[in-house]
Amino acid sequence: MTTENLSRYIVNPGPKAAVTGLKAACSSDSAIVTETILKVMADGGNAADAAIAGCLVQAAVEPFMTNHTGTVTFLYYEAASGRTYQLDSVGTYPAGLPPFRPVPAMPHGYSIAPPSACIPGFMPGLKEIHGRFGTKRWDYLCEDAIRWAEEGHLVSTFEYHFNDYGLDFITYFPEGRAFYMPTGYPPHVGERFGSKAMAETLRRVASEGPDYMITGGWADKFVAKANEMGWKIKKADMTATPPRWMEPLRFMHHEYEIVSLAPPQTQGIYCAMVLGILRHLGIRNVARGSAEHIFYMAHAMRYAQYHCGFSGDPQVVANYAIDTLLDDDFHKTAAKLIKGTVPKTDLSDHARLAAGSGAAHAGVPTGANSTSKEPAGSCELAIVDAHGNWVQMMNTLQGGGIPGAVIGGVPMIGAHARFSQVSGMISAVIAPGARQRSVMGNTMVLMNGKPILSLGSPGNVHCTVPQVLTYLLDFDMDPYAAADAPRMLPLGEDCAVVIEDRISPEAIAGLARMGVTTRVTPPYDIPMGSFAMCFKDARTGELGTTADPRRCGVADGLR
Repeated sequence: MTTENLSRYIVNPGPKAAVTGLKAACSSDSAIVTETILKVMADGGNAADAAIAGCLVQAAVEPFMTNHTGTVTFLYYEAASGRTYQLDSVGTYPAGLPPFRPVPAMPHGYSIAPPSACIPGFMPGLKEIHGRFGTKRWDYLCEDAIRWAEEGHLVSTFEYHFNDYGLDFITYFPEGRAFYMPTGYPPHVGERFGSKAMAETLRRVASEGPDYMITGGWADKFVAKANEMGWKIKKADMTATPPRWMEPLRFMHHEYEIVSLAPPQTQGIYCAMVLGILRHLGIRNVARGSAEHIFYMAHAMRYAQYHCGFSGDPQVVANYAIDTLLDDDFHKTAAKLIKGTVPKTDLSDHARLAAGSGAAHAGVPTGANSTSKEPAGSCELAIVDAHGNWVQMMNTLQGGGIPGAVIGGVPMIGAHARFSQVSGMISAVIAPGARQRSVMGNTMVLMNGKPILSLGSPGNVHCTVPQVLTYLLDFDMDPYAAADAPRMLPLGEDCAVVIEDRISPEAIAGLARMGVTTRVTPPYDIPMGSFAMCFKDARTGELGTTADPRRCGVADGLR
């Protein structure tokens, strides 16, 4: 394969287009991954087969976004039964051991706190998916990942940027420097980047199955490396907390049934709260992109984020009052509280004075604080096969492995969880069988019991999913326009809203009158995510798919 052949796989952030009239569809963060997914379905594989192969390839060609030891979450609609399944295979913490953080916090920072080591969830998750829904041979599903690891992919500007951002972290140990700087330098844009050691590990995964990295030879190396570094895990810890199948969370939003991830994942609860509050605020009667829209959305997300601290792993705390968080009267009360904060006095001077020297006068947005710019390494897949099975899933480098270590050509990041039950969207409890509370955006929208839309995103997941759902379901935007529309963070404690710099001067001035300072990110901000969507066209019923303009996603299908 020549570099000229490879160049067609380099897709940059920028405008994308929806693809419609398909019999099978997929959207992923990489042209290479989309090609593999479509190849598997063209060869007779179903959506689950295609997802497995896609995840294996993604971790080979985007090690800056995901890896073979991270996390897998999976939402699956099975056409034959009409059932929807959820799999949670987030990395876990061995009971009885304190958090192990081998890499200190870096000044240039991968997160506020240094990441901690945890037991990988990636291969156990793919093993469960294959065992329950797979139809193609496991070794066949590994073929493309082996090839891409062996031959390498072309480094894009996007990949170079991410590697440079986290360079202090990923090269902290000698094996990280050897992996990410094979010639003594990071691979330049346009150069091939692969790993013979990764390819060899994947060959063993193909021949011995996913157990090679769970209980086999690679797992032995993982345990040995952990003990050498001071993390005293045992081989039994690799399988002590297996992936968990569960019923996803469901709730109604007007005429739509939304299916999302149930606890310990917070996404379903968060979306239910935000959309429920907005419903009672009458968001459908508000002008899209107006000051009122932004004010209500920012407050609803702030309210929901706080209350997500009252949920967690039901196997740790059996009496979480999830029904209360989903209760319509609870949302109605929250909406009343938010509406009650709308000022009757023009607070433009207050906004100007409170913003300080960063804003020249009321209604002028300032740059966003850098603390909002957390790295966003994850990958989302949306797939629909010709039989009507739907997959919405995430695979991510977050939540698995030993931070900074590389074993058998597989780099690892660990998890950025806080060890608190009451704070943080990503948190963990160290207890037998416990799983992390995290934010993974896998979401489906059903009508009459059948999917009409599936979506999800990496990045600022928890707050971007309800925004895109609102654009789609309340403002009646088409899927690509909804993905393209500006996104924001929840209202900050300083009464500032951080939003992509594509809002009107009238909205900025209106927010200032309401006492809200506006801070902006770039117009298309990478941490705001990369939505992968599949959908049924509302007019024709035809299957379609689209990708987000913020990153390098590619949507395509089979006709």
